Amino acid sequence: MIAKRVILLGLVATALGIGAVIPAKAQVYPSRPITIVVPAPAGGPTDTIARIMAERMRASLRQVIIVENTSGAAGGSIGVGQAARAAPDGHTVSIGHWQTHVTNGAVYALQYDPLNDFEPISLIADSPQLIVSRNAFPAKDVSELIAWLRANPDKALAGAPGSGSPAHIAGVYLQKRTDTKFQFVPYRGSAPAMQDLLAGQIDFIITNATIALPLVRAGKIRAYAVTSKARMDVAPDIPTVDEAGLPDFYFSFWHAFWVPKGTPKPIVAKLNGAVIEALADPAVRSRLADLGQEIYPRERQTPEALGAYQRAEIDKWWPIITLPHFSVSSAMSLPNSAGESGRSGAPKSSNRALIAGCASPALISRLSLSMMSAGVPLGATMPFQPLAS
Repeated sequence: MIAKRVILLGLVATALGIGAVIPAKAQVYPSRPITIVVPAPAGGPTDTIARIMAERMRASLRQVIIVENTSGAAGGSIGVGQAARAAPDGHTVSIGHWQTHVTNGAVYALQYDPLNDFEPISLIADSPQLIVSRNAFPAKDVSELIAWLRANPDKALAGAPGSGSPAHIAGVYLQKRTDTKFQFVPYRGSAPAMQDLLAGQIDFIITNATIALPLVRAGKIRAYAVTSKARMDVAPDIPTVDEAGLPDFYFSFWHAFWVPKGTPKPIVAKLNGAVIEALADPAVRSRLADLGQEIYPRERQTPEALGAYQRAEIDKWWPIITLPHFSVSSAMSLPNSAGESGRSGAPKSSNRALIAGCASPALISRLSLSMMSAGVPLGATMPFQPLAS
């Protein structure tokens, strides 16, 4: 009789949907491998930073961490969108940077909100930019650069790895701050832009210190200033923009971690703790320093600090990006190597020479002749999207 009552009670409980009378043991996070979505190809700075951090965070979280590269067009928005749509359970982490989680929101029509569709975890590291030029350029310092640009409007060529890239936006910011005008030549990446700077095909660029510093040290290009408040530890001889005569022209390319909106706070806190432990590890700090990355101080390694900084960066950069003259309204088609052989003994030039703004015939001729002499064929194309206006 007792056994029958037990069976009957079990059937009633099941029918009423209260089968969980006995509490189930809550899952401990993380309960399965964590995926860090990298919105860039393998081997680049963002991918390298993600792998350095993942290797150390595994020990803290006691779980496998998979680094998944999701590259594509639109400044990394494909990978970031994938992370935004993931389940908010802490098993998908988005690594991003100034472009993916700040400026892309003003440049592209995104299917997600880079600020409100994520929970911040922590800032990781910062990479100041350098203002550099070809050695033969007339200006010897920042003051002379500004004076030359003002005296020669629309004559200088500035490299920009694509519309809406950090170099493009920084260049427009320089124009706005100094009341100058110059042409932008977009490239498929920083490497071909630096190649053309070395060859004298463009005049200057604002670019990542990691890329430019070896060339500066070798005496192959000239460094005007670092776009930060303090000099770089790895290059103490390069003045800051404040010291060089361009006060408050601060611009950096920082990286951080986010998770999808709605991720429980205890999971956010656990991930944040793993990031803090990783950034305190001497081996991690050394490897990031070798990449030219400057780790944020402990007080800025919090979700609140990242959220506040991201908002401040959006407030600063979106008004600049949406200025009318920031659009590529009149583009000129010029050569593109598209995989053809480049100049002898040098990497192939891979730019689609689309010049933003009003390109004079002299400028078009100058770039065309220099690239044809390098063996670059005419006529190939590469998309170059206009910015929002």
